[in-house]
Amino acid sequence: MSTFTIDADNNITAFPTPDEAAAAVTAGAQSFDSQQELAQLAAAWPAERLLAVRNSLPGDTPVTKLKDPKAAIRRIWARIQHLGEPAKPKAERKASAGTQPAKGAPAKAKAKQKTSKARVAKAARKARPQKGAAREGSKAAQVVAMLHRKGGATLTEIMSTTGWQKHTVRGFIAGAMKKAGHPVESFKPEGGERTYRITR
Repeated sequence: MSTFTIDADNNITAFPTPDEAAAAVTAGAQSFDSQQELAQLAAAWPAERLLAVRNSLPGDTPVTKLKDPKAAIRRIWARIQHLGEPAKPKAERKASAGTQPAKGAPAKAKAKQKTSKARVAKAARKARPQKGAAREGSKAAQVVAMLHRKGGATLTEIMSTTGWQKHTVRGFIAGAMKKAGHPVESFKPEGGERTYRITR
């Protein structure tokens, strides 16, 4: 089960373990790992903040007033459950089983057609980039290169290189980097800024 953090800008990030969430907590951020803990945090917030968090959810129509704070918390909790999970592949289409070959059609021709389609599908699979490999020149590849540096990269450096918002950078590091198999550590040098680095 994921552990989540919410920062002062209402950016919610998912982490696979409480330790990783604790390491990523920045000034003013709070962590929670259940709907009940989210409700306890929200109880101390002004109503405007809960409304802002609820309105920031993708796919929801923004509202101007919260009629039921408990319903808003349930909605937020339900919406963030997919954060940090690897994307699920699209369901494969099944060939229609009811079609019958025309009478007198040669059986070899049908078998040859299947073999040709299988060959094309296999070639397409080989042409796909390997899992975890970022496309050369992409923003993801730039971030990976920055994180491989000895000193890593600060949140500000990543934001200026990619043009991403804070929550996008944090989500990329917590989600896409983990999915790609890159173990990223987060640390804050004394008097310095939050820095991220690939550990191997």
